[in-house]
Amino acid sequence: MKCLVTGAGGFIGSHLVDALLRAGLYTRALVHYNSRNSPGHLSHLSQSGLQGKLELCFGDVTDPYLVQDLVAGCDVVFHLAALIGIPYSYNAPASYVSTNVIGTLNVLQACREARVRRLVVTSTSEVYGTAQYTPIDEAHPLHGQSPYSASKIAADKLAESFFCSFDLPVVILRPFNTYGPRQSARAVIPTILAQVLSGADEIRLGSLSPKRDLTFVEDTVRAFMLAAERAGIEGETIHFGQGVAYSVLEVAERCLKVVGSSARIVSVEQRRRPEKSEVGLLLCDASKAEKVLGWSPCLSIDEGLLATAEYLRTHLDHYRAEDYLI
Repeated sequence: MKCLVTGAGGFIGSHLVDALLRAGLYTRALVHYNSRNSPGHLSHLSQSGLQGKLELCFGDVTDPYLVQDLVAGCDVVFHLAALIGIPYSYNAPASYVSTNVIGTLNVLQACREARVRRLVVTSTSEVYGTAQYTPIDEAHPLHGQSPYSASKIAADKLAESFFCSFDLPVVILRPFNTYGPRQSARAVIPTILAQVLSGADEIRLGSLSPKRDLTFVEDTVRAFMLAAERAGIEGETIHFGQGVAYSVLEVAERCLKVVGSSARIVSVEQRRRPEKSEVGLLLCDASKAEKVLGWSPCLSIDEGLLATAEYLRTHLDHYRAEDYLI
């Protein structure tokens, strides 16, 4: 089987490529083109124990001709390429429409023409906005509270339409706040750990009250692998999470405990979202994932935070702990 992973140089994408290669699968990896010829987080892959073959490609999902060429000959496509930083979506919403909406349309059309066996499209729990009820199941209404979430809602609806209109064998996976090694400092857990490990006495964060359901990246990758092989789930939207929500303050306190720090946690205006854009609570009902994929989380929050802290400890020079990155 030949696989294509878009967004392969990113946080989740690089872990997925690693898992596919270890499973012995030929993997074509699309990395966003850059003048440094950098493969992003794929540079972390160790060749030991990898049975599959990696075909590294540089480009952009906004180019329909490139995407068409990349999809050709592939059996399974994992579409993870996206702009994901919520604060930056306030500054550059058109970029999010271009990458997340038009890019997804290009992948859908290319997969339709190539008659792929399965396309897995990556969604986000941000499409729900602040929960109207909890735990959140797949029937929960969608609410775009940021340009980022609106662009992902549009991408998901396009994917649904291609299943309904053209019988495209697409599955939409909707992870709840994945974290782990290689995640950028634009996410809350690396932001906390980078400041702590840099010796900061004061951990500067945005709002401390929002609650999130956190899934370690290895559990997320396992869901992607299962979604690629399960029969009879075409056209389905499936989300997954731990089923436990922690506030930003609680997460920060757990991070401090893991690394043995007594730093003070403060909320600063610069790092807060606009009030009506802030998502207060995301809590997952993962019963569908367990039923149709046989998926359930394996790593606890403290085990995941420890593994993430160990990664940041050895890669701290890659993080600018003192800066607020959007």
